Amino acid sequence: MQLVQQCHAWVAQGQLQAAMVAYKDWIAQHPAEPSSAVAAFNLAALLNQNGQKEQALTFNKLATQIQPRLYQAWVNLGLCQESLGQTQQALQTWQQALMEAPGQVILLNHIGRAQEIAKDYAAAQKSLLQSLVLDPQQPDVWQHYLHLRAKQCQWPVAHTIEGLPGFEDAQDMIERLGPFGILSQSDDPHIQRACAQRFLQRKQAPIPPLPPTPSPRRPGPLRVGYLSGDFKTHAVSILMTEVFELHDRSRVQVWGFDYSDPTPTPMRQRVLAAFDHHVPLHALSDAQAAQAIRDADIDVVIDLTGLTAGGRMAILAYRAAPVQIGYLGFMGSSAMPGLTHVLADAFLVPPALQAQFAEQVLYLSCYQANDRQRAIGPTPSRASCDLPEQAFVLCAFNNTYKITPAVWRVWMRILQRAPTAHLWVLEDNPQAKIQLLRQAAIEGIGPERLTFAQRVEPQAYLARLRCADLFLDTAPYGAGTTASDALWAGLPVLTCPGRSMVSRMAGSLLMAVGLPELIASDWQDYEDKAVGWAQHPQPLQALRQSLQERRDSCRLFDTPTFVRDLEQVLIGVSAPRNIA
Repeated sequence: MQLVQQCHAWVAQGQLQAAMVAYKDWIAQHPAEPSSAVAAFNLAALLNQNGQKEQALTFNKLATQIQPRLYQAWVNLGLCQESLGQTQQALQTWQQALMEAPGQVILLNHIGRAQEIAKDYAAAQKSLLQSLVLDPQQPDVWQHYLHLRAKQCQWPVAHTIEGLPGFEDAQDMIERLGPFGILSQSDDPHIQRACAQRFLQRKQAPIPPLPPTPSPRRPGPLRVGYLSGDFKTHAVSILMTEVFELHDRSRVQVWGFDYSDPTPTPMRQRVLAAFDHHVPLHALSDAQAAQAIRDADIDVVIDLTGLTAGGRMAILAYRAAPVQIGYLGFMGSSAMPGLTHVLADAFLVPPALQAQFAEQVLYLSCYQANDRQRAIGPTPSRASCDLPEQAFVLCAFNNTYKITPAVWRVWMRILQRAPTAHLWVLEDNPQAKIQLLRQAAIEGIGPERLTFAQRVEPQAYLARLRCADLFLDTAPYGAGTTASDALWAGLPVLTCPGRSMVSRMAGSLLMAVGLPELIASDWQDYEDKAVGWAQHPQPLQALRQSLQERRDSCRLFDTPTFVRDLEQVLIGVSAPRNIA
């Protein structure tokens, strides 16, 4: 204990090396004593903190050998292996520890997380279920467990188990979903916002804002800071890159505040080249990141990640900029502290929906940005896509977690009523494919009426959309980037807007291309439209021709006009300044 106390004191004084030497000396002098397991564990933590991951791995392994029941060492050993790219070894370490040590809940959670990252969803779900049976009071584990069921199309997502704490009430289980997961399971804006608020209360303690800046602010171009963990090959960057490039530098100076995966990719390189100033935040705490925004004297921060995976919501809580806007990453009211506004359009957030937002809504003529430089490859044959040549092909390429039982039943009724119709679905994971085929069989639809598409690179993905006749949208989480992909490729999109912002994305895009005929008034109308066009395709072909003719001139793909519109909104909401 004296050794540990002394080493803690040295670390607090910045004398990391002294502490590491002391732990090494102790281990050398007492190689087999249980105390050396603690010394090795603490030493490994310091080595990891110092970036010496290989040595950290060695001493974590030593700690487990000296004291196999020290489960924290098993956890850290696996984390070291994972950080070195040894994912399979990490899984094996944690699975071995389940037999060796207590702390099963923590170990199971790490196992489930690693399995989910590896897209082994069935195994991940099993691990998290074991963890929840041991300890139901784990909100983060609940939201991952339920979202895994949604990804695999395991319906109902909220399955009840009588007598098992936490599993008795279906509605209570649904509301355990995280703010992102709830978007695909409930169209009620009240429930969506309540989930976001509960998540924030659990994750983020109140943060006092930075002191206000003196006014008046300096003259010159508006300083706009884009904040994101998705400056990489991601839907947000796919939509936004040309916007960064086209900003009028006499009016707007573009800053990129970046905590994205730094692995070089063509998309990431293009994004970073579009910024006037790139500020990496990876090594900064949230408070330091907020201070970096303040030091840059940013007028408007646009957060492009929100309450999605990896989002650093605490940065906004410091209120480093006078105006902080949510856009694209999270399609709903996030209720994030410090977020003052959201960007939308009149279809996406009509007046009746405004009251559900904690943020003030700023209106664009069309909410979605787009990149006109997206290349489309040569159109493949239907045969090469495993599609029947003469069928009326209904394309449904949204992620599988967006498919609900209600939507699936509508699609099955379309197939029942239209014998020439064929459904083309994204094959995201094997479990989802098995479940969807099973559900189709229950509705009397054989496997020959469905084709499952593998993921392909972007140009080929856009090209094969042209093999379909009609894109079917989902609800309550509808298509955003995927819908604009279809429209860019010339494929009409059928949608049925709901009550929530996230259910109205495709409808907004169709208004922007001038095709309101593709917006259904309700699900019966959606079904009837699809069946009618499958049986009599000429009216749909006319809509498709209209889309192809107006694609390059319509509002949705007029990126220069979108950028001017965005700049005008940003200037209007900022403090008065001398801007050209």
